[in-house]
Amino acid sequence: MTAEFTPPAAVAGVDAIYRKITWKLIPFLCLCYLAAYLDRINVGLAKLQMASQLELSEAAFGLGAGLFFVGYILFEVPSNLILQRVGARLWIARIMISWGLLSAATMLVTTPFQFYVLRFLLGVAEAGFLPGVLFYLTRWYPSWRRGRMISLFMIGLPLSSIVGAPLSGWIISHFDQHLGLHGWQWMFLLEGAPSVLLGILAVWALPESVQQARWLSDDEKDVISEQLWADKTESGETKHRFRDGFFNLKVWMLGGIDFSILLSAYAMGFWLPTFIRNAGVSNVTDIGLLTAIPSVAALFGMLLISASSDRMRERRWHIIVPFIIGAAAMAASTQYSGHLLATVALFSVAQAAIIGAVPVFFSLPATFLQGTAAATGFALACSLANIAGLVSNSVMGLALDITGSSSGALWFFAVCLLLSSLLVVALPPKLVNR
Repeated sequence: MTAEFTPPAAVAGVDAIYRKITWKLIPFLCLCYLAAYLDRINVGLAKLQMASQLELSEAAFGLGAGLFFVGYILFEVPSNLILQRVGARLWIARIMISWGLLSAATMLVTTPFQFYVLRFLLGVAEAGFLPGVLFYLTRWYPSWRRGRMISLFMIGLPLSSIVGAPLSGWIISHFDQHLGLHGWQWMFLLEGAPSVLLGILAVWALPESVQQARWLSDDEKDVISEQLWADKTESGETKHRFRDGFFNLKVWMLGGIDFSILLSAYAMGFWLPTFIRNAGVSNVTDIGLLTAIPSVAALFGMLLISASSDRMRERRWHIIVPFIIGAAAMAASTQYSGHLLATVALFSVAQAAIIGAVPVFFSLPATFLQGTAAATGFALACSLANIAGLVSNSVMGLALDITGSSSGALWFFAVCLLLSSLLVVALPPKLVNR
């Protein structure tokens, strides 16, 4: 990073073009991510009713929730490579339609084994969505704009809890026994349908590239192409081949960093409703509303941290400092597990910090990878990281079954965040601070 660098974005009129692109692409992609993440984590609220009916122990639920990530991990890299070959529009549509149908099909499970199978297949269906979208955004935005755009896309993550948690709680409470179905069955059915609809719309909403965007003039397309070329030129030597993405130490380091992020993120996403119930709240609708509060904090954290990172063109400390704050909040929460206000407040701080750093983290791979290497690198980092989904849910479920407390698991996740900060320090600042 050099003080005298003036990004091409300073040219008059470029900001207006990017505003047009952002309004055309980001709201739709954000809705898709909201639907994806909701279909992934709504099982946390469903658990409050379905666990007793399916005779699921805490450990069995943790295993079922975690099996999603086995399918996700196995098919992440192949899915992203297929996306690069067939195009983002068709492949993202396929992903969304299949996961929406499978999520809705969860309403039909009657045994733990069926629950395990559906969760695994849901992971297979969703594999490739997040890294695919991140790769897609590199075809539209240069690096100095990408952090903020990733944050705008990824606010679908906290929105899935802000909107989804109260909605899920309301559906479970108010639809229970309607037409002979349990509330959790209605939840899976009603929340799976939007994913299918958005998948169908993706075919029309997502141009494959700048040159295929009918809503851009030829002059506007030329300006954006120049922006992307300037970004590529500034980056110097970048890697393009499959092996450059797969056999790349920095990509594996990114996978380790994201692993620690997701250990904590999934612990909060899947288990926060249980923590709130254990703090004395019994009504499912109230639990859903309270679960949404930390997600509001996460939304503001994402927007503020990514905007600061883009403005300063600094990445590493915008990840390290939030990690330290988030780890401290999670560790402190173990001392107040029976106190509702403290539980909600501390997990709000944790989510604002940890989830807030996610868009900054996901701006890193494209600083040193291009083309097939970027598609592979995004997918590999996500695959390695999503092992955390299986580990996080299994560790938390075992901790609750064996000790009756989540403290040991939360301390473990906090320590992992601190250790991964060392991996962030090891990333070359001249490479990633762009």
